[in-house]
Amino acid sequence: MNDAVLQTSGLARSFTQGGETIHVLRGVDLAVQPGEIVALLGASGSGKSTLLQAVGLLEGGFEGSIRIAGEEAATLDAAGRTVVRRDRLGFVYQFHHLLPDFDATENVVLPQLIHGATRDAALTRARDLLTVLGLGHRLTHRPSQLSGGEQQRVAVARALANRPALVLADEPTGNLDEHTADIVLAEFLRLVRGEGSAALVATHNERLALKMDRVVRLNEGRLR
Repeated sequence: MNDAVLQTSGLARSFTQGGETIHVLRGVDLAVQPGEIVALLGASGSGKSTLLQAVGLLEGGFEGSIRIAGEEAATLDAAGRTVVRRDRLGFVYQFHHLLPDFDATENVVLPQLIHGATRDAALTRARDLLTVLGLGHRLTHRPSQLSGGEQQRVAVARALANRPALVLADEPTGNLDEHTADIVLAEFLRLVRGEGSAALVATHNERLALKMDRVVRLNEGRLR
């Protein structure tokens, strides 16, 4: 476990609503090893997104330990969390969240420039990733000119652009039809494996989950 890319211990999250305490996560212990792709399976409302927000250092209010690439991240300040997200994590969401005024290449270049890459290196990396994902002919198209599946492929390339140790994906094909979802997931898995990254993929789709290396099930705030 010491070399785990992600390791949580006793991870908990609760909310108070209408005078009632709602326990969303109840002491989650999870380890993801380098290069491993883990499906986080659970019904809608089971806490999958909350768990990804916790390990993605996207919000506070959690109890327990979150270690990313061996570093305790749960106690970092806002600046420290930003550095970990920038340097070690990649994110893919159900909705692509691409910048509408930027073309496909520019959407993948931007996070690399923020990370400190030169423009030439960022352009080469963006074009290589997009070409691997079958978008070599769509490099200069804006999101509005791309299909839903193509937009999600751009989002996948963006998530992998800075070679993250861990990719977090929240229902990455949930907004696509079944045929397109199968294609995009296959390309996502192929690219993640080719890059040597690990991934934690939240889904409610058991058929898709079984395509990954390991499945963990979240039910009533606990992993089963």
